[in-house]
Amino acid sequence: MRPSGRAIDALRPVSIQTGFARHAEGSALIRMGGTEVLCAASIETRVPPFLRGKGQGWVTAEYGMLPRATHSRGGREAAKGRQSGRTQEIQRLIARSLRAVTDLKAMGEISITVDCDVLNADGGTRCAAITGAWVALRLALEKLVRAGTLATLPLRGQVAAISCGLTENGAVLDLDYAEDSTAGADANFVLTADGGIVEIQGTAEKDPFTEAQFNALMRLARMGTAELFRIQATTVKQALAA
Repeated sequence: MRPSGRAIDALRPVSIQTGFARHAEGSALIRMGGTEVLCAASIETRVPPFLRGKGQGWVTAEYGMLPRATHSRGGREAAKGRQSGRTQEIQRLIARSLRAVTDLKAMGEISITVDCDVLNADGGTRCAAITGAWVALRLALEKLVRAGTLATLPLRGQVAAISCGLTENGAVLDLDYAEDSTAGADANFVLTADGGIVEIQGTAEKDPFTEAQFNALMRLARMGTAELFRIQATTVKQALAA
């Protein structure tokens, strides 16, 4: 039995609330079990210097955790004067994931930054951030289309992420902290709704895992993201209807 009592192929309860950040062009508060991440998309009518004059847009992301998102207080990185390597790695992953499904040339010289702030952490924060960030980005781009700034929606599809791991119960889907901290191997899968792979991060904590075990994790990831894509699509449909 998993610590949460879930089946090996069961996600934690997932919900996405839009409009939580009232001033952002697009926002989504995603909850996956005890993990909560606020994703807010901001639009700017300019691009980074390396893209000026090239007629294409840019999508990037920033990631952070509130000091008491975890069991014990973590110091604010702003107070330390620098971001940790983990923070930089995660926010680059989020940005790459969003750009993988965005037609930057169709955006013109517009930039969108998606801020992902972890309110509560119970495992899988980067995966929740990617899944919620897509919803925030989708809603921000819709505003540009409805305002007539963009002729068409510059999105090629959906992207979401989920963690899987090898525990005493075998391959399991969507690790919470209790499982993540003791798993023999864990992996994060960033996948697109049309079957594409954006990134896979897999690590053996103890013994190396086999190709068969990896394939079992991949199957679970496909199942889990299929449900996340459904939740994303339903959430966006309801937000646009409102």
